[in-house]
Amino acid sequence: MLSSCLRADLAGLLAGHTKLPFTLSMLQSAIGAVCLRRSRACGTPLPENLVYLDGWAAAARPFFVSGPQAELTQAQQRLEASLEQLIDPICRAHGVELVDVRYVREPKGAVIRVIIDRDVPGLEVGSGVSLEDCTGVSRDVSTALDVHEDILPAAGYRLEVSSPGLERPLVKLSDFDRFSGREVKLRTRTPIGKQRRFHGTLLGVEGPNVELNQDGQVLSIPHEDIAKANLVYRFSN
Repeated sequence: MLSSCLRADLAGLLAGHTKLPFTLSMLQSAIGAVCLRRSRACGTPLPENLVYLDGWAAAARPFFVSGPQAELTQAQQRLEASLEQLIDPICRAHGVELVDVRYVREPKGAVIRVIIDRDVPGLEVGSGVSLEDCTGVSRDVSTALDVHEDILPAAGYRLEVSSPGLERPLVKLSDFDRFSGREVKLRTRTPIGKQRRFHGTLLGVEGPNVELNQDGQVLSIPHEDIAKANLVYRFSN
């Protein structure tokens, strides 16, 4: 049950939105926006893994997924490389880092997922990204995509801009060097020693390879062979 205050906020937010009819995902996004607004009004920290979606802020789904996953096609890789070249300067202009950009096809249409981060000295857990960062980058990326619409397939898309969350994706080789000493999980494109999923302590980078301590064994994994990698966050009791 929503409190009377939240119901009032939600009603006001929906009344000011012109998209009809409302879908379940839109309603969930609206509830997320109200919760964030209340959180900020009370002076509490913003939740991790914020998303700016369809004009509202909402909590994103975890970016790391388990189970079999189809590898990116060469066309997708070229598209994502073009998106990265377009979006990276925009992120820099906002003083944030482009962590990752993905073009994903879902049952309801294509999604462009952009993850941004802000390095804050002394902040060991979480991200320095604010709601304003997400909304600002989302606005400017949307404008840039309208101008450079030739790089996208003809079908429409939905843009999501989020912070990395507690279990930050590791994408660039420099990410693996930066977070040396942290617990990570990763998946490779091809089997290494008859396995593709690894979990251990990140030791850093040696040339083009990522070094990982898994159960006391030091593994050297080619960076180009890593399909997905994330930090592991454990809640303390």
